[in-house]
Amino acid sequence: MIWLTWRQHRRQALFTLVGLVVLAALMIPTGLMMRAAYADKGLAECLRVLNGLQPDPGRTGPCNRALNQFADRFDSMSLLGVLFLVLPLIVGLFWGAPLVAREVEQGTHRFAWTQGVGRRQWALVKFGFAAVVATLVAVVYGLGMSWWATPLTGAAQQSRFDVFFFDMQGVAPIGYTLFAVALGVCAGVFWPRMMPAMAVTLGGFLGVRVLLTVLARPHYLPLETRTIPIEGTIGDPDGALGDWVIAKGIRDAGGTLVLPDAQAACPDSTGSVGGKCPPIVEFGEGAYNWQLYQPADQFWLFQGIESGIFVALAAALLYLAVRRIRRVA
Repeated sequence: MIWLTWRQHRRQALFTLVGLVVLAALMIPTGLMMRAAYADKGLAECLRVLNGLQPDPGRTGPCNRALNQFADRFDSMSLLGVLFLVLPLIVGLFWGAPLVAREVEQGTHRFAWTQGVGRRQWALVKFGFAAVVATLVAVVYGLGMSWWATPLTGAAQQSRFDVFFFDMQGVAPIGYTLFAVALGVCAGVFWPRMMPAMAVTLGGFLGVRVLLTVLARPHYLPLETRTIPIEGTIGDPDGALGDWVIAKGIRDAGGTLVLPDAQAACPDSTGSVGGKCPPIVEFGEGAYNWQLYQPADQFWLFQGIESGIFVALAAALLYLAVRRIRRVA
């Protein structure tokens, strides 16, 4: 049965391998180029300077220029990341959905079931083969993308929690890919026609991804609160670089939110008196910046949680598919 499954899907496996080689041929040279430019311009040191870990006002201007030069040269590369956002869905559509639907549509499943191979064994071998291929593909492009995108996220001073960067790197794509394949398999069992199975895979994948990203992801772990006094000549009211700020605003001395979705710093023209910013009229004495956030160092924990959720969903879908396969004509 394993040999038969390989013979049936070796062309898909070959196309998948060719696709990975083409992606590698594109990403490895550009990744090395970005990393070389990142090191040559000393951007790691510049980021430490700009974020106040090693204050040096004399280097602020040159560092900003170096970051802008890097951005002008490589920002367009981030458009390639869009491809990695849709790769899990592509794998689900062309590996998961046809796995059962095409067999039933063409009637080839009857050959296996009449040769002494039970439906459950047939399903477990085929589903297992698809899951192994999907996992290998996802590991390659998920971890490869983490390596490729590191200079871009660093130079842009962008949080890795940003939806664009979070969804296309690390271990999360493994969960997305397994879920997409399992959803395609399950859709093919319940609606054993290629086009309906692919349509259900497309709609279900996008729907679940959007719901979890918007509603669940911010609350995988308890949110932390940060208050930043409006003090000094000018400050960075956005907190630590890389933190995922879920909500923010300006509160008055009594803790009432007076201006949501905004932050304030002492204006340069006002200056400070005794280390404190004179009260800004609309906020009053004692006003401060307020944030609900997830710390930057929780990134890999969030990746693991999200990947685990999608792997669990994939396992549940495959279980349903194995049970349902008994009823396929």
